[in-house]
Amino acid sequence: MFKKILFATSATEASDHAARVAFNMALNYKAHISIFHVMGVPTRGFSQVVLDVKTREEVVFDDEYVAWVEEEVKTYYAKQLETAENFDIKVAIGFPHREILREARQSRPDLIVLGGSTGAPEESVYKRGMVGSTLQRVAKAAPCPVLVVNRPAASFWGGMSNIVFGTDFSKASDAAFEFACKFAKALGCEMHIFHALDISTMHMGRMLTQDEIETRIRESLRRIRGKYISKIKGEIQDYAFDVWEGVPYVEVVKYAREKHADLIVMAHHNRKTSEEDNRLGSNIEQVIVRAGCPVISVNKQVRN
Repeated sequence: MFKKILFATSATEASDHAARVAFNMALNYKAHISIFHVMGVPTRGFSQVVLDVKTREEVVFDDEYVAWVEEEVKTYYAKQLETAENFDIKVAIGFPHREILREARQSRPDLIVLGGSTGAPEESVYKRGMVGSTLQRVAKAAPCPVLVVNRPAASFWGGMSNIVFGTDFSKASDAAFEFACKFAKALGCEMHIFHALDISTMHMGRMLTQDEIETRIRESLRRIRGKYISKIKGEIQDYAFDVWEGVPYVEVVKYAREKHADLIVMAHHNRKTSEEDNRLGSNIEQVIVRAGCPVISVNKQVRN
């Protein structure tokens, strides 16, 4: 299913959980893995002086420095590279999201793997603020699905058996559903289709009554049966579907935890959001921060 994997890393502990997943996937799928590291941001325009993301020092960007950074990355992942059959290491300077997207357009990977930081902000460009910066920009514009591993997960992609697909019935969710189905079928996973009925906002200036909530839940269950179930019958042996009410990202995280999910698949919308949405982040971005398992963001139909 995956032939080329782009692993964007800070080559620090912040990316260790994502590294384990990325290398395991490359091994299991016999895929080529590109280890991609953005080493720093130019201090002034097209200056050759770069602010190193690891040392936080200004250094002169030249061939010798590039070779040194590549060797550092290779040394950091020496243990994983012992079992890697097909890999390369690339480094770049610039803003992380721009360089990751540039590399993705050039190399056309089947999957981008990113890690989230749990350390101090100065330790990595892939820090907690990534939800509003690097991750957000990469997920919205990436030409392929984006897998984010924000914290340790029991599966680490070895022994995956349970996938949760979160839907809002949008066109973007159709692409995420297609990907989730292919993935569940390829790995023989159980698949849970889940919709969170959003009752966190006022409707027509008032709160929904419990009768209205239950009516909408029944309507959502009918939509799931009509939109998705007919497509997976005969394709996926074990599946289930549920609708809960509440704050969508909270309910998705709770549902995935209850079902012991190894992976969450959701759509990342490209549409513009309100100031409130921008401040809080989209549902999938909040799920990524809070979920106890890896999360895949899909923003468009996946290439065959």
